[in-house]
Amino acid sequence: MRQAACPARQRVPECAVVFSGAMSPLADRTIATVGSGVMAEAMIVGLLNDKLVEPEHIVASHPRAERRAALAATHGIRTVASNVEAVIGADVVILAVKPQMLAKVGREIGPHLHEGQVVLSVLAGPTSAALVSALGHDHVVRAMPNTPARIGAGMTVWYATPATTDEQRAQAKALLSALGAELEVEDEKWVAMATAVSGTGPAYVFLVMEALIDAAVHLGFPRHIAHDLVIETLEGSTRFAKQSGDHPAVLRNMVTSPGGTSAAALHELESGRLRTVLSEAVWAAFRRTVELGDQIEAQLGANEPKPGRG
Repeated sequence: MRQAACPARQRVPECAVVFSGAMSPLADRTIATVGSGVMAEAMIVGLLNDKLVEPEHIVASHPRAERRAALAATHGIRTVASNVEAVIGADVVILAVKPQMLAKVGREIGPHLHEGQVVLSVLAGPTSAALVSALGHDHVVRAMPNTPARIGAGMTVWYATPATTDEQRAQAKALLSALGAELEVEDEKWVAMATAVSGTGPAYVFLVMEALIDAAVHLGFPRHIAHDLVIETLEGSTRFAKQSGDHPAVLRNMVTSPGGTSAAALHELESGRLRTVLSEAVWAAFRRTVELGDQIEAQLGANEPKPGRG
């Protein structure tokens, strides 16, 4: 059971959307993961923890026998070596291979996709045009989850092609809700933008976390104490911001007294161009996302998509 994302000031029962058991759009559906790495496993865990599907309705493909054995033993799901075997009979296909493998995997599984199946891609870079071209299948969802999805606290932005049905979008929404918060967008460009903000965002946070821990150690704290101080401070600040719904500037002013310690620290951060550097980092990530997408489209000739089978 999970509550859908609502505006910060409206996290109330009427905003709740529950996907559980027989009520789930995924009930009695078969989910296949093609490329069963870290993110695919996080999705499997979310589906099982939220009881959206039973283990026997999940099949995962992976080339390594030891990985297949580990997935089967840990989650009780069916595993196969063949990507084609995984997608045949599946209602939802999660595509989680490396982006550079898209052309090869597309040629492999594309001929075996059929009308009614939806392919949900979590690949960073490939656009829906590239996915449709590679797969020859136009019922496609392009999603960008982030690392906290591994603990059900992720943020996923996703886009569904016009060919997808209402039922397929509901299935995608239920599946991505198992990873945390999710947001469907009408403009696919927002997925690329989200890659630079929420997708890459944990890396920014971890870097700040590391820097604060190192600074605390420099002050004289033992590293384990510095670690706990920083982790709890960041987590508490995030929870407070989410619960209050106030603009970050309002919250920052709450802890910044004139002539105080926070004011002195913030002066140094502003002098070091913190805002500008963060903005430039986000733009760099966005440009790289677009470049990767353009490269794959050029490789596939996705500017002239193949007719979809779905």
